[in-house]
Amino acid sequence: MENETACLRAAKRLSHMYFSPIRQVGERASALAGEGHPVIFFSTGEPDFNTPSAIKNAAIQAIQDNQTHYASNRGALSLRKAVSEQLARTIQLDYDPATEILITAGGAEAIQNAFLATLDPGDEVIVFTPAFMNYENLISMCGGVLVNIPLRKENNFQIDPDELSRHITGKTRMIVINNPCNPTGVVYQEAVLAKVAELAVRHDLLVFSDEIYNQVVYDAVMCRSIASFPGMRERTIVMNGFSKVYAMTGWRLGTLAADARMIPHLLKVHQYTTTCQPTFIQEGVAKAMNLPETLADMSQMVAAFDRRRKMLMEGLDRIGNLEYTTPLGAFYIFIDVSKTGMDGDSFASRLLEEQYVACVPGSKLGTHCGNFVRFSYATSDENIREGLTRIDAFLNHK
Repeated sequence: MENETACLRAAKRLSHMYFSPIRQVGERASALAGEGHPVIFFSTGEPDFNTPSAIKNAAIQAIQDNQTHYASNRGALSLRKAVSEQLARTIQLDYDPATEILITAGGAEAIQNAFLATLDPGDEVIVFTPAFMNYENLISMCGGVLVNIPLRKENNFQIDPDELSRHITGKTRMIVINNPCNPTGVVYQEAVLAKVAELAVRHDLLVFSDEIYNQVVYDAVMCRSIASFPGMRERTIVMNGFSKVYAMTGWRLGTLAADARMIPHLLKVHQYTTTCQPTFIQEGVAKAMNLPETLADMSQMVAAFDRRRKMLMEGLDRIGNLEYTTPLGAFYIFIDVSKTGMDGDSFASRLLEEQYVACVPGSKLGTHCGNFVRFSYATSDENIREGLTRIDAFLNHK
């Protein structure tokens, strides 16, 4: 029997990979909702807004115009030009749309392309945790070595450049930056990023900069791209996309911007992964992504996230025993639940099963994050109010 089923074995590269805890929580929460329970999803990093009308209408028109054939492997030039315009506006860097921008199937493929194109087995990759679990799993897929640098609550989850310096070795290939950060909502301080940039230049390191949330910031904070520091543009791969600030999670459209010498390596992986994204989506987004009405829709979304952020923090403060660092970007809050007498896994599991409120345990987001949970406030005001009522009942009115 063993010989008969040997063909079903998994590739060894999967042995250190694990399923997304976000998806696992979502599946259980969806199952409970399917049974008729009134589940509130604080687990999903998905805006509860619809895609801006201008983008939807432009994509529909592109279908009517028969924009339904292959696009360039690099992405439709019209979209690359629009992305170049966006990058100049948001991070004040110029990227040549012909040679320095690649369109991908969402941010997930963008991360995969960047890692597969640049990492060899044994290469060390520095990741600041807590972090999005895709980094760890894709580093493992490439045969790379994850070098975990824990960020600490007492330092407001800011990077410590001295600790970073101590972790750089002759095998270090890449530093991963996620700014603003999922799951903490932290925006890294400019002075900190400047020191990280100095280390990257000094040691000739590549930097992967995940900036998917860089337009979702609050309190007039500035989120500076590490690619904008001296010597960094040529050694930084900048990832962004449309899922979050454009409320386009289902459209699966991401971007990579990098030095022209790097793009062919990324393209080689991309063309054997997804070939190209749907042409009508690319042409529709290109026509509408930078229109004033689309940018106005985005601003309204961010304003709503800001209101919900404040509502959630005020509610958590009233409930008590839930500690957090004030998020200044993205739409997550990372909560230390240790004062409740539970760890993050128990808290998340019991909150879902007893009160039908879904959140993500921190144990898979960093080795030191077992006492944390992640809440997403990319949901309605009503859900936040009701969710807070249930959390209060869970902790204070048993």
